[in-house]
Amino acid sequence: MNKTWFACLAGMAALIGSIPAQAEVDIKAGQIDAYTCSGCHGIPGYMNAYPTYHVPKLGGQSEVYLISALNDYRSESRSHPTMIAQASSLDDTMIQNIAAYFVSLRSDEKGGNQFNPLDGDPVEGEKKSLACQACHGADGNGIDPQYPRLAGQYADYLAHSMRAYQNGDRDNIIMVGMMTTLSEDDINDLAAFYATKDGLIDLTIR
Repeated sequence: MNKTWFACLAGMAALIGSIPAQAEVDIKAGQIDAYTCSGCHGIPGYMNAYPTYHVPKLGGQSEVYLISALNDYRSESRSHPTMIAQASSLDDTMIQNIAAYFVSLRSDEKGGNQFNPLDGDPVEGEKKSLACQACHGADGNGIDPQYPRLAGQYADYLAHSMRAYQNGDRDNIIMVGMMTTLSEDDINDLAAFYATKDGLIDLTIR
């Protein structure tokens, strides 16, 4: 087992021990509170203006991860002006209910849809994904809920996220260590692999 695997496993153990207990959630209330989220995340293929990438799919995402991400936006430790503005209006109960609603949605589509063009090679990406599997699972659908599901996510959003760890816009110590060794081709191949898997969906109001 190499140093990267040891670092990942050590980080997993530390994070698991830090997850707080959660109150009982209300999925119906979460659906109401998440209404404004659908203005971006509920439009298939909707793009972030600058930098340009697809707004990520959230349907079926990990509940614990979503709570963590919304708290990070609320505290402004994660950077995105629109998300900071949205999260600043949420209290702890609203965040937990929204996350519960998102995770209650299940995929009814296949990965690699028309809004998910691939710049990389998913076959090569699968070969390169071994170190990612300890946290994100063999197919990107996760092992532990504190880590995000990647399966079915837009490829360009995944690539954007990986580059953000490389350039310092995101500061997770495990991910920074993983991403610093990757080339642009590696990033595109990994993004293509996870994007073609069945998993996440947008928040289209059905």
